[in-house]
Amino acid sequence: MSIAQQLIQSSPYIALFITLALGYLIGKITIGRFVLGGVAGTLLMGVVVGQLGVDIDPGVKSIFFALFIYAVGFQGGPQFFGALNRKTVNVILSAVVMTSVGLFVVLGAAWMFDLDRGTAAGLAAGGLTQSAIIGTAGDAIGKLGGITEEAKALMQTNVAVGYAVTYIFGSLGPILMVTWIIPTLMKWDIRKEAIELAEGQNDGKTELSDGEFNAITALDSRAYRIDSNSALLHKTIAQANDSLIDTAIELVQREGEALASNEVTFRENDVVVVTGRRSAVKQQASLLGEEIDIPSSVELVEENRQLIATNSKLIGKTLGQIKQLAQKSLTRGVYITDVNRGGTSLAVNADLVIKKHDIVQITGKAADLNRVANNIGQRLGSAYVTDFVLFGLGMVVGLLIGLINFKIAGIPVTIGSGAGCLISGLMVGWLRSKNPKVASFPMGASNFIRDFGLAVFVGIVGLQAGPQAIDAIREHGLTLLMLGVGVTLIPQIVAFFFSYYVLRVRNPIEALGAIAGGRSANPAFAALLEKAGNATPVFSFTVTYAIANVLLTLWGPIIIGIITTNVG
Repeated sequence: MSIAQQLIQSSPYIALFITLALGYLIGKITIGRFVLGGVAGTLLMGVVVGQLGVDIDPGVKSIFFALFIYAVGFQGGPQFFGALNRKTVNVILSAVVMTSVGLFVVLGAAWMFDLDRGTAAGLAAGGLTQSAIIGTAGDAIGKLGGITEEAKALMQTNVAVGYAVTYIFGSLGPILMVTWIIPTLMKWDIRKEAIELAEGQNDGKTELSDGEFNAITALDSRAYRIDSNSALLHKTIAQANDSLIDTAIELVQREGEALASNEVTFRENDVVVVTGRRSAVKQQASLLGEEIDIPSSVELVEENRQLIATNSKLIGKTLGQIKQLAQKSLTRGVYITDVNRGGTSLAVNADLVIKKHDIVQITGKAADLNRVANNIGQRLGSAYVTDFVLFGLGMVVGLLIGLINFKIAGIPVTIGSGAGCLISGLMVGWLRSKNPKVASFPMGASNFIRDFGLAVFVGIVGLQAGPQAIDAIREHGLTLLMLGVGVTLIPQIVAFFFSYYVLRVRNPIEALGAIAGGRSANPAFAALLEKAGNATPVFSFTVTYAIANVLLTLWGPIIIGIITTNVG
């Protein structure tokens, strides 16, 4: 036994992390416009490292996949429920087409190559990457009449053999299809299309990539010299700030001395510093006087504070009314710089009516904010702290949903922990968008859980599938492997063109997400997310994934019933 095998048997997780490291390393290899990607790289390296014989508890794969899919659902929850409309029917139909074509291709291969029932079912399970077919087909074989128990056992073995031979390309093929083959054929830039789709869902708000930022800030500070025509002349600071919503007069300088009292009355030649939303400051310029450079001695340290509108006395009132009710006896002005409702920023003006659970961002000195905050509502929790109460409960709900099972025409169908955690993640993410007091799951944390959960899941898939698949290929030759390639690729090609030209699922990201979901191809979806860089594929994947999980599971007994060839 080699040293490597001894180490891996002593600690199999060494093999897992070697697989992750090497997989993401070779995933960076670029050939022309083709980039393998970390997901495909990890799958391939898992097959290679798996030849050493790695024994990892299958429960590890399940829990990390559940974490991955929950984080995906959480991030895509608000957009998913917002996207549900009549076009959902076309996305659902694309999954029906995908799974139906997959069934017909398997039946055609079985007829052309005289495959027995078990091998055909295994071809479907591996080529369509739906392991539930192994169980449903095996049960159906066990109930067959008129054949020996020995023949039944052999066909049940052939289900596993067919699955082992075809599963690796069954996982790799959809990755290549949605991240390289179809985008290259259609001349799509996945990241660009994902950004455009996200901007469309966010009312045109720019989707920023890593390292990008908006160089034009929302806030601005300017200085003006009061002249004889200024609208501020002879008013106090309190009177001036009283009518302002999204700007505030922060400072008055008179003969080099800073004045801050509410009762200070503006005089000619005073210098005032106004801070607020850029557009609002610009609008007030003509009323203040001559604009000058901000004096070098002026320093303004302010704070943004996000408050969840919960005060019943303010709900249903306009920002102008709230400003009057909330701001009492302030030394300096506090101004409103953003109002967010359901994840969307609204235009700030005096007539905007505040609804319960709107997030109102106020800006000003900390001492002034402290006086105002309690009049509006509860402070939004830290953007860097995860609400583990809702996170834990969300995972529990997802795993419980995954236990649900039912029968269709006597065939048992189980939701599964993956689908269950996806559903619960969607619900908790949507809840967070509606009630920002709960379910905090910062983007950095959710991205890590999503990416690490995916990496571990794909790595273990490769490690577990590799040895038996290679042995099965050696034993049964390349014919079954090539049939698996056909079962993997043909349904995707047919379903894509049918969906694109007939069902008119034209958005590239939605079309690719439907391909991955209609195949119940989790690694392909993960690779698509990696290329997209955001959660835009979640909607079409989730809808088609649910349909595909049910239909593909049903194909097992149907294949056993239609095909009549038995072993022996």
